[in-house]
Formats: sequence, structure tokens, C-alpha cells
Amino acid sequence: QVQLVESGGGLVQAGGSLRLTCAASGRTFSNKAMGWFRQAPGKEREFVASMSWNGGSPNYADSVKGRFTISRDNVKNTAYLQMNNLKPEDTAVYYCNVDPSQSWGRYVPLSAAEYHGWGQGTQVTVSS
Repeated sequence: QVQLVESGGGLVQAGGSLRLTCAASGRTFSNKAMGWFRQAPGKEREFVASMSWNGGSPNYADSVKGRFTISRDNVKNTAYLQMNNLKPEDTAVYYCNVDPSQSWGRYVPLSAAEYHGWGQGTQVTVSS
């Protein structure tokens, strides 16, 4: 089982940037597609972005397309989410996770309910 720790969140003004990091332990990170999710107060956890086990097939929610970039470094067992031109509606706790059901995949399930466990997340707050 892979353990995941998110970091890099903070308070930023609208239009600013942040880079989130997802540090994974365990052998199964590098052969799994992975994704970023977020949960705003009072809302469901939602899909943000994902990529395949080897860094291809980036997929983004429409709300972040063109502003966020997902990447990974399997040597370091780490994934990243570069967030530019942040908006107040991006305020949320951000989480990363890996495909819960298969290895060597291109995409992850978009529903957060399909995942088995989550890290503590990292808070992103965007002020207007």
C-alpha cells in the first residue's frame, strides 16, 4: 500500500501561483496512474487532474484547464501540481491519490468515492 503526503499549500492572492507536492512511499507509486483532488468547505471532493503511471495522458477538470499542470518524478516517488492564475474558487484542501484498482493505467477514476484512503491534504486559500 502506498502512503501519500501532500504539501505546498498556503495563502495566496488571486492571480498568484503555488506548487503542490505529493510524496509517496511504497513500491506501488511508480506503476500507478495518479490524480489530484480537492474539497472545498461544504462541497464534495472533486477531481482536479490526473496522469498515467509514466507521466503521459494528462487530464484536467474543465475548471482548471489551462491554469494547472500535473507532473511526476517516479525516481523520486513524487508528483506535483503547478497552479497558476489562482482564483478564489480554487480555495480547498488538495489531496493526491493513486489508481485504487489497477497498475500501468492511463487514467484514474474521477469519483473520490472509489478510493480507499487519503492523506491529510494541504490547504490552499486564494484571497480576492
